[in-house]
Amino acid sequence: MPKVKIRHIDAFSSIPEKGNPAGVVLNGEDYSEKQMLAIAAAVGFNETAFVVPSDIADFRIRYFTPGHEMNLCGHATMGTVYALRMDGILEKSNFTIETNAGVLPIQIREENNQLLITMQHAKPQFHSFSGSKSDLAASIGIREEDLHSEFPIVYGSTGIWTLIIPIKQLSSFSKMTPNTEAFPKVLLEMPRVSVHPICFEVRDHENDMHARHFSSPYSGTIEDAITGTASGVMGAYYKKFVNKDISLPATLIVEQGHEINKDGRVYVHVNGEEEQLNISISGTAVFVKNIEIEIE
Repeated sequence: MPKVKIRHIDAFSSIPEKGNPAGVVLNGEDYSEKQMLAIAAAVGFNETAFVVPSDIADFRIRYFTPGHEMNLCGHATMGTVYALRMDGILEKSNFTIETNAGVLPIQIREENNQLLITMQHAKPQFHSFSGSKSDLAASIGIREEDLHSEFPIVYGSTGIWTLIIPIKQLSSFSKMTPNTEAFPKVLLEMPRVSVHPICFEVRDHENDMHARHFSSPYSGTIEDAITGTASGVMGAYYKKFVNKDISLPATLIVEQGHEINKDGRVYVHVNGEEEQLNISISGTAVFVKNIEIEIE
């Protein structure tokens, strides 16, 4: 049986075993889609990324949870770019990646002796949530009174759909216990999406928003430590629903992962006009170790 080499990269942190772990396979073209899914399941991270050739970009990335393929993944993109740079395969500072969500530009720069990777997101989209707020709150282990009544609960996407749930107080986040199996019955409009509680009360005064991210039950995972795509949605949400008067360009800092001891930060860049917002995210990453597995 062939051995597969996977790099374990932690994204959105410079400290190994913090941030969000991603598996990265640099020779993705050597494996079939079925094998990619088997590799992702064996690795067990929320996402494993596979680098494959592209005819329309510098390279293509395919993203797999243990349960299915994803169109886009922020932290696995960060991890992949970091791994390519670490291996000397990627020397450019500006390039494009092909994903199932489209061709996206990426920039790399050095800042404070760290590699900072900036990833363009797709144009923001929002869709109303019309399900039961009490059932939604119960599905993540809190009460309806814990929801923030000033701001709307909406489905949002800057490449991947998630449900944004504004929460009144930071203290509610440590009480959350997701019942992911209940999500499809509550998310009537989009039963396969993840849920993303957010808060404007933060642990670190330098940051702007706090979050957790609970996976769709179809993904084979429960919680994502630090979520790049959903952080992009948070930036657009902040401009559209929270502070319409914020001057652009603006950079908002999202903190996530503290409740599961995987804390990290995502820098969300918001630019453009209100109806045509331009969203990108930045973060760093760190190599943890190489993993070898055997597949059939």
